[in-house]
Parts: sequence; C-alpha cells; structure tokens
Amino acid sequence: MARQRIHNRRAGRGSAGGGASWISYSDMMAALLLIFVLVLTYSLYHYFTMLEAKTAELNEQKIQLNLAQDALSEKEQTLIIIQADLDTLQDTLTAKEEELNQANIVLISKEEELAKLQAALALKQADLDAATARLAEQQEALNSQARRIDDLIGIRSAMIKDLSTSLTNANLKATVDPTNGDIVLDSAVFFETGKYKIKEEGEALLNRFIPVYLDVLLREEYADYLGEIIIEGHTDSTGSYDANLKLSQDRALQVALYCLNLPSLTKDQKLKLQEILTAKGRSYSDLVYTADGKEDPDASRRVEFKFSLKDAEMIAEMNRILSDQEE
Repeated sequence: MARQRIHNRRAGRGSAGGGASWISYSDMMAALLLIFVLVLTYSLYHYFTMLEAKTAELNEQKIQLNLAQDALSEKEQTLIIIQADLDTLQDTLTAKEEELNQANIVLISKEEELAKLQAALALKQADLDAATARLAEQQEALNSQARRIDDLIGIRSAMIKDLSTSLTNANLKATVDPTNGDIVLDSAVFFETGKYKIKEEGEALLNRFIPVYLDVLLREEYADYLGEIIIEGHTDSTGSYDANLKLSQDRALQVALYCLNLPSLTKDQKLKLQEILTAKGRSYSDLVYTADGKEDPDASRRVEFKFSLKDAEMIAEMNRILSDQEE
C-alpha cells in the first residue's frame, strides 16, 4: 500500500511539470526542423545549381566530343583514302619489283648466253687458228708435193708408153688405155662359159704376156713409184650378182695364182709380185655397152690388168683440194 502511494505522488508531480517541458521540446524540434528544411533547401539549390552547371558542362563536352568524333571520322576517312593509296602504291611497287625480278632474270639469262657465246667464239677462234695453221701446213705440203705430182704423172705416162711399146714389140695384141695404163684381155680366151679354170690358150697367152708386163712395171726406175698390180675379173649380167661375183673372183684369183707361179719369173720378181699383186672380182658392176646403149656381153666378160702408183690416192685428194681452191 505504501509503495502505491509513493508511486501515485510521483505520478502527480510529473503531470504538473510535464506541460512546460513538452512546449520547450516542441519549439526545439520545430527550430531543428526549420534548420533542416533550410539546409535541405540550400543543399537542393546548390545541387540543382551544380547539376545545371554540370549538365551544361556535360552538354559542352558532348558537343566537343561530337566535334572530336566528326574530326576523328574525317581523319578515319582520310586514313582510309591514304591506306587505299598506300595499298595502290604497294601493289605498284610489288608489280615493279616483279618486273625488276623478271628483268634481272632476263639479264642473267642474257649474261649467261653472252658468256656462252663468248666461250663459243673463243672456241671458234681457236678452231680458226688451228684451221689456219692446218691450212698453212697443207699449203706447204701441196707445195712440197707439186714436184712429186709432176713426177708421178710423168712416171705413169712413161710406164704406159713403155708397156705399149713392149707389147707391140712382143707381137701381143693387148690395148693399153692411154690415160691409166689398164689392159683388157678377152675372158673367152681364158675360160669356158661359167667356168674359172684357165684354158690352155689362156695359159699360153699369160706365158707370153706376164713376163713382158712385169718386165716393164718392175723396172728399177719405177720401183719407188709402183704401189699395186690389180687383176680384175668381170662378167656379163647373165645370172645373179652373187653367183657372178664368186665366178669373177675365182677367175681373177686363178689368173693371179698362175702369174705367181710362172716358171719364167725370177725370185725377186716373185717376191715383189707377192707384195703388190691383188685379185678382185667385180661381178657385172662394170658392164661394157655398145654405142646404142645396149650391153655388150662379150666385151663385159673380161680380165683387166691394172696398176696404181703409191701416192695415187694422195694425188687424187690433193687434186681435189687444188680444184676446190681454184673454184
């Protein structure tokens, strides 16, 4: 009960002074609210002022940015044009480099070709020098052989003349070719048709002819000039070439063997004859024709005695060279 009374008294005292306290608190709060409103108003004013300034500044910056963007765009367009020009120049440079490379390749090729031509020219010059030297040697050889040719021509003429005289003196009817000294003997005198064994009348003719023939050709004054004695067998065109070749060769060989074994030959003559005697079969490769162009079988069937001088081939070549020079 006591506690209740005490509480009530405290409650009464609080109610009597509470009105004044509340008024003071309200005024303070109103003042604070006013101050807050003023601060807020100032802050808002200052904020909006700054916002307006910042907005204007931002707009200015946007304008500047747009101008800068336009300028950048123009520069980019200019850069694109410059890059295009640069690409064109690069393509032109590349093309020129390719042309230069091609020109260098052509130049190198021409230089190599020139080097080859120079080398070929040097070789040709060397060949020309060698040919000139050879020509000088040949000219010297021609000059040194001129007298030899004259001698040989004179020797052949003398041998032909001596053969004709000796055969005539021996009463042998054998014609000596005045240009080369060939002597033709009728094959019918020596052989039967299609045979190669020498007939008796052929042996008799050889016994008379060979000593006279060799006596002239083997004379000492002709020894240094005589190169070869050739006995040639010839047939007409009857039969095959092969068969006639064998027949003509066999006939020429039989005549050659008969000559080598003639008892009237001296030992020296026989040895000399073994060195220079040759037998050849010509088949019908060298036929004799009549004046109207027909084959003369009797004249075609023959045995020929020929002789050559040691330098005959050389003389023929030299005469050819001389003829070419004259042309």
